[in-house]
Amino acid sequence: MKKIISTPEAPAAVGPYSQAVRAGSTIYCAGQIPLDPKSGQIVSQDISEQTRRVLDNIGAVLRSEGLTFENIVKTTIFLTDLADFQTVNEIYASYFKKEPPARSTVQVPALPKGARVEIEAIAVVDGGAPRGQSVSDTSG
Repeated sequence: MKKIISTPEAPAAVGPYSQAVRAGSTIYCAGQIPLDPKSGQIVSQDISEQTRRVLDNIGAVLRSEGLTFENIVKTTIFLTDLADFQTVNEIYASYFKKEPPARSTVQVPALPKGARVEIEAIAVVDGGAPRGQSVSDTSG
């Protein structure tokens, strides 16, 4: 069973998709571009401002389910120019102060509405193994 997640604190979907979907204890956040939630417009062409807006939008979706960035286990960053990687990485690190999630970063030719960055995230509600315990490989 899935639950559609929607909050006015993040931009409305610009197509036939949901801001996020919960399936069991997993939250799949749609890719966020740097849209202002109120105006629906790109915040600016500055990569720093765009990155902060994208992460703030993800944070709003998470908060609507009582979650934080600590619940994120995987992100994918899409950049239209890998030359922006260092700037995006520095801002990204400020949102994930400890135990950052797994991540992929790729360059793409274009993003919706002329955005320079898009980030999607997967979060878990229960966090998996209790802190201090490791998960063992039992595959043999």
